[in-house]
Amino acid sequence: MTTSSTPAPPADLGASWPGDPGTDRAPTPVRTPPEGAHALVVGATGITGSALVRQLVDAGWRTTGLSRRRPADERAAHVAADLTSRDSLADALADVRPTHVFLGAWARQETEAENIRVNGGMVRDLLAVLGPQGSLRHVALVTGLKHYLGPFEAYGKGDMPDTPFLEDAERLPVDNFYYAQEDELFAAAAAHGFTWSVHRSHTVVGHAVGNAMNMAATLGAYAGIQRRLDRTFVFPGSRAQWDGVVDLTDADLLADHQLWAATTPAAADAAYNVVDGDVVRWRRLWKALADHLGVEPQGPEEEPQPLEQQMAGAEGVWADLVAEHGLVEPDLARVASWWHTDADLGRPMEVTADMTRSRLLGYTGWVSTERALLRRVDAYRAERLVP
Repeated sequence: MTTSSTPAPPADLGASWPGDPGTDRAPTPVRTPPEGAHALVVGATGITGSALVRQLVDAGWRTTGLSRRRPADERAAHVAADLTSRDSLADALADVRPTHVFLGAWARQETEAENIRVNGGMVRDLLAVLGPQGSLRHVALVTGLKHYLGPFEAYGKGDMPDTPFLEDAERLPVDNFYYAQEDELFAAAAAHGFTWSVHRSHTVVGHAVGNAMNMAATLGAYAGIQRRLDRTFVFPGSRAQWDGVVDLTDADLLADHQLWAATTPAAADAAYNVVDGDVVRWRRLWKALADHLGVEPQGPEEEPQPLEQQMAGAEGVWADLVAEHGLVEPDLARVASWWHTDADLGRPMEVTADMTRSRLLGYTGWVSTERALLRRVDAYRAERLVP
């Protein structure tokens, strides 16, 4: 007679996980490119774009990245352009005839009116350049749950749709650059005859440097600074976030979902929520993250303790960490986006998104949020981006 026991997880995954450590995600299917397909990834160096470039190339797509800097994956072609200039876009794309466009770029502005002008204008100008070429078959646009929560100026305020958020919820009665981007997409699709999809992600956990919305790198940097200062790893957000359930979005899953919509005729011309497929509680996830990073966890105070305030003046500590650990990015602002993590963790309500629309159409992707988050942190540490 033999007895069985739960295998110990590998060291890089942490020692607190129950069950089979296995993988953190379902197998990603190969989204074979349609005949003659040419993908253009707009924002190819971003947290969503870099994952998408990799999956496209791996699946055999002819792929071009559009960004100011060349993507890390050199298997893709590259064009550089200023997304806020139609002339720059026209020059850069004069000889590019994409069939599928994946739009995951945005530029944060000081006000929502400016966000609408700049980010709505990016979509309008890009499709004004590409649409008349006649090659477009499908355009995918990545937005997010601010579609339901409102813009940063009115984030989580007023009457919110009930959770989990449903894709057919009415728009909020406030200005929102996501709505402006969608409207530009819908108008261009009607004018030029291509199909579209909108992908509303929650907080995206992925790999990027210099990204404005990077929770994994932000929390890795925060832990390193607190460890250096011999301080506890204080949850900076609200008690509602600490005690409630939440979902996140892995960048690889988001990339796969876009490819699924672009290659599944039944999925065309619809908006989708895209989340990992499980829910977590920060009060449990925070301890797992702290244990993994070697810091002492501490729950929230009565009021949020924003990282933007806690980490004010931390550049000197970061410089010490860079020297001590041989980190490759000396600019703390390119590693950590305190403000965005504060917005996510400080919300006064529980936030989850429903994926029934995708499931009914056959999409089966999922990710273990806890394992994926720890895996991302490990990747940043291996690349010496965080200590």
